[in-house]
Amino acid sequence: MDELVADVVIVGFGAAGACAALEAADAGADVVIVERFAGGGASAVSGGVVYAGGGTSQQQDAGVGDSVDAMYDYLRLEAGDVVSEKTLRRFCEGSREMITWLEGNGVPFEGSLCPYKTSYPSDKYYLYYSGSEAAGGFRDAAKPAPRGHRVKGPGTSGKTLMTRLAEAVRRRGIRVLTQTRVRSLVTEQGVVTGVVVDTLRDASASVKARHRRLAQYSAKPGIYVPAVRKPLHRRVERLERAHARELRITARRGVVLAAGGFIANREMAREHAPAYRGGLPLGTAADDGSGIRMGVEAGGATAELGRISAWRFVTPPSAFLGGIIVDAAGQRIIDESRYGAAVGERLIERHDGKGWLLVDAPIVAEARRDGSKQSQWFQGLQLRYLLRRGRVVGSTLDEVARKAGVDAAGLRASVEAYHGAEDPMGKPAEFARRLDNPPFSLIDVSVRPNLGYPTPMLTLGGLVVDEDTGAVRDAEGAPIKGLYAAGRTAVGICSRSYVSGLSLADCVFSGRRAGINSALAQGVLDKNENVF
Repeated sequence: MDELVADVVIVGFGAAGACAALEAADAGADVVIVERFAGGGASAVSGGVVYAGGGTSQQQDAGVGDSVDAMYDYLRLEAGDVVSEKTLRRFCEGSREMITWLEGNGVPFEGSLCPYKTSYPSDKYYLYYSGSEAAGGFRDAAKPAPRGHRVKGPGTSGKTLMTRLAEAVRRRGIRVLTQTRVRSLVTEQGVVTGVVVDTLRDASASVKARHRRLAQYSAKPGIYVPAVRKPLHRRVERLERAHARELRITARRGVVLAAGGFIANREMAREHAPAYRGGLPLGTAADDGSGIRMGVEAGGATAELGRISAWRFVTPPSAFLGGIIVDAAGQRIIDESRYGAAVGERLIERHDGKGWLLVDAPIVAEARRDGSKQSQWFQGLQLRYLLRRGRVVGSTLDEVARKAGVDAAGLRASVEAYHGAEDPMGKPAEFARRLDNPPFSLIDVSVRPNLGYPTPMLTLGGLVVDEDTGAVRDAEGAPIKGLYAAGRTAVGICSRSYVSGLSLADCVFSGRRAGINSALAQGVLDKNENVF
């Protein structure tokens, strides 16, 4: 078996893996990144939003006031006790520096504030309220501020994020072994000392080109059309079986697992979160849980594997926030200004995934007027579906309820309560609208397989890690020597509740933590140095 040697071996070249590699290399370690495809992972097909606050330069440019305490107070409500107060506080206190560090590695941001509430802004804006900060029940407990820092780039700008991080990796001279699949960890006397991989590095140029092309199409447009992804990925696997060669990579100081989550592993997802079905897997075919599996085989503990984020957005357009979401009984489901993952969770966990958005004629007219200018291309397609195939119309509440299969008495009662002095769901007055101008529309926002209105999903749980070092812990809580994890392979800040940008921010936070502490092993750094 051929062999390579490095100080630190990083499995996965998404945001977490790239950040781990940069920190480890800057600490003086010889680093090898092992990547199954060409790099980028789920980060490259994401929206490129990094959750940050406490007074970043972008917030200051937009005239936004924020503080570390306000950011902490809000995230404590979202994250619960998934990480310690100390870790969450450290994340918030380092938030401004995180953005500065990314900028220093070539990642562009901009303080152009989106003036309306949306799930993702158009290309005019790169700072927005990306979570539930302004929703009822949150704004009173924590001073709201826009903290969604979208990487400046066209469309969904995760591609820009990963392009710039990959350029920074190349500038450091870090070795990247692409088209290489990690098969297993190497463990000697309880210490992780490397990985065994199957690599196409010595395959013919034509084989590597086919593998690269198929993997690229599997990621996009495959992310939008799972029926296309499956046959493409099967061809990828056939090429790997036929042409890959075994290679052992020794890690003198540590292995960092940054291989993503397991949303592409249907069996694993069904085992841990059976209610979350019918969604659009947000990630690549490499998000198959392999990093988590290898960590478990080495003795690592897991947590939060049943936590899946399912996004049911009703914006853009922002006009839809004036409607109410009801179930089949006509009962109100949630404050509609909450983040889309909160809406999706409520639909799935309490209403069998079924729901309808009630709006009236002025809201529909406003949605048609503002929809295109507030939307990215994919949001525009969704709006067309919602206003056409997804909508039934009636001149009265009873008529529209009958057409949609919703209980009319329950719907009337929900509207009456909504028109009261205070919204029973706590929706802030700035988003509330009276629904008394027919015709009325019930728009189907149910969670089910639907190309016209998909429900993106990603997994949040993973390996339990030491929150100071990123080392993987065993069932007794002891760190496994030589093994670290980051990003969605590990439990992190967003593993209990997700808002846009929190996963990428956690990838940066946990990736940097794992990278510098793996480099610290065996004295690469002075052990008295404050590393993170």
